[in-house]
Amino acid sequence: MAELPDLTVFAQILTRKYAGKKLQALDVTVPKKLNVSEAELKSALEGRELLGVRREGKTLQFDFSGDQVLGLHLMLRGELVALEDGEVPKFQILAFHFNDGEGFAVIDLQKQATPTLQPKPAAAPDALDLKESAFKSLAAKKRTNIKTLLMDQKVVRGIGNSYADEILYHAGISPFSTANAIPEKVMTKLFKSIRIVLEKAINDIAEANGDELKGELRDFMAVHDPKRKMTEKGEEIKTDKIGGRTTYYTNSQELYQ
Repeated sequence: MAELPDLTVFAQILTRKYAGKKLQALDVTVPKKLNVSEAELKSALEGRELLGVRREGKTLQFDFSGDQVLGLHLMLRGELVALEDGEVPKFQILAFHFNDGEGFAVIDLQKQATPTLQPKPAAAPDALDLKESAFKSLAAKKRTNIKTLLMDQKVVRGIGNSYADEILYHAGISPFSTANAIPEKVMTKLFKSIRIVLEKAINDIAEANGDELKGELRDFMAVHDPKRKMTEKGEEIKTDKIGGRTTYYTNSQELYQ
């Protein structure tokens, strides 16, 4: 699943490549996830200029002229691909055709990618807009494990399974730690790790992708990488399950309970 760093870079690339262009046609191949009819969606967006693309939590927000916004959640397997030679990509959900002949498509083998016209604002803060005091206050009330808390999109938006592991490894905290058992000084470090890890990943992915929508990149992961057995420090990388998802960690991460 694409997480905050990947989606931030996707938004940057899409803005560079397509902002300022008029949407000539919108092909809806799989309409089942739309919150409006296909006709309503096409009427709202076709003929309008794409002003830019931004990331909100785990969604991409396409801002069109006339105050029209299309939200897109790629879900578990959704991807973005450039359109080439007029061919319809395999597993296409949506395709955006612009007035200069260029365009891109949303593809998803599982057909779960979800477009939403005029999405409602989310109540939870984005991970990069998170306030330290609010984060600490909330964690102090939670007896859930800290990894589950980081991934709860009703608490903080944008962090998923992979980057939760990376953030907790950077902060030196076991993913099995109970949120309200973590000392305040350690929570300060965790808060800083959120921004450090996510911003570094954004920079690394942006440099690797250039202007290509290459999908999720995991080459920069310190622990969340099934190909790695040891960290760069020589620590053994272990795996377990939390909430049905594979968790990567090391014994060097402190457990607080």
